[in-house]
Amino acid sequence: MEGHVLITTLVGAIALSFFFGFIAQKLKVSPLVGYLLAGVAVGPFTPGFVGDIEIALEFAEIGVILLMFGVGLKFSLQDLWDVKGVALPGALVQMTAATLLGYGVGTLMGLGAAESLMLGFSLSVASTVVLLRAMEDRKLLKTNEGRICVGWLVIEDIAIVLGIVLLPSLAAAAQGDAGATTSATLLALGMTIGKIAIFVALMLFVGARVFPWLIVQVAHLKSRELLSLGTLTLALGIAWIAYELFDSSFALGAFLAGVVLNGSKFTHRIAEDSLPLRDTFAVLFFVSVGMLFDPMTLLRKPLGVAAVVAIIVIGKGAAALAITSLYKLPLPTGMLIAASLAQIGEFSFVLAGLGVRLELLSQETYNLILAGALISIALNPVLFRVAENIGRPKPPSQPAEPIATT
Repeated sequence: MEGHVLITTLVGAIALSFFFGFIAQKLKVSPLVGYLLAGVAVGPFTPGFVGDIEIALEFAEIGVILLMFGVGLKFSLQDLWDVKGVALPGALVQMTAATLLGYGVGTLMGLGAAESLMLGFSLSVASTVVLLRAMEDRKLLKTNEGRICVGWLVIEDIAIVLGIVLLPSLAAAAQGDAGATTSATLLALGMTIGKIAIFVALMLFVGARVFPWLIVQVAHLKSRELLSLGTLTLALGIAWIAYELFDSSFALGAFLAGVVLNGSKFTHRIAEDSLPLRDTFAVLFFVSVGMLFDPMTLLRKPLGVAAVVAIIVIGKGAAALAITSLYKLPLPTGMLIAASLAQIGEFSFVLAGLGVRLELLSQETYNLILAGALISIALNPVLFRVAENIGRPKPPSQPAEPIATT
């Protein structure tokens, strides 16, 4: 059994995802809830079969890469540029609001300044998988709301990458060596911004010319398998280069790989071919979230869990709604954007996990973040239904039919 950990984890995750997802669908609940429960069932905190969490997280990372690549295929640079006026301030204001709220809640819970700050920052970034899945299910990706949300995500992604780079310096400062780390922090920040800028420039000015040409050459071989392999090589390869050589994230690299291919005559075919893989690995992402969750956290820290969920759902949603109202967007648009961003996911886990390793976060605070992620993901379909109903014009009342007389 030990020699087949990958296979047993994959089979267990997919089979239980189908089982719990089927039940959720029958009960008219979002299948996402079923996938999360499947993860809890195979996690280390419940009896019975236990899957390998590290392998599950690797599957989830592949899911994020493929999903962001697919989104990039559907978006042009002009789409992103058109919404920068809302997405840029929106992302920054929402992340700041969530960080400050988390800091306040952490302080009230008796946490130190560094841990409270880490708690808030971990709650500030929305899940790419959850947002894009919700948008795709409702065919909203090419709408104004979808473009704003994707632009919002890209900005959050860059901010989180910078935050991850600064965390080691923050940890050193928290241990009393703040003066010695100031120059190192500024140097690390400057180098990271520079590397990301170089990567983006290379993708837009070199990749935009080279990659479409390569895909066309592969397509001329008239082999569906080679075209699929070439597409996967491009998506996964560029994501790895972004992470390994430019200190960026897998998600941002994959997204830009899709963007530079947008508009080629094979875009639609590439998107269709990658859809089954994207769906499968997206499900594995939700399973990995469930596996990390310790259900006993709900009993040990009920008030803490409630406060974290309130920050994610109410605090982040209100901040997004405030920005969209400031820019005079229609209420239905603002509500949909707020609902889509009122959750957390994969980057929150990366941040929180790094915080634990650097001793900025305790394991109990880490569990609170996981509990907030699971509950906010489960609530997200409900929030979408509420958002879709608010502001929807009511049908005109029909006049009563005249009563026939004899």
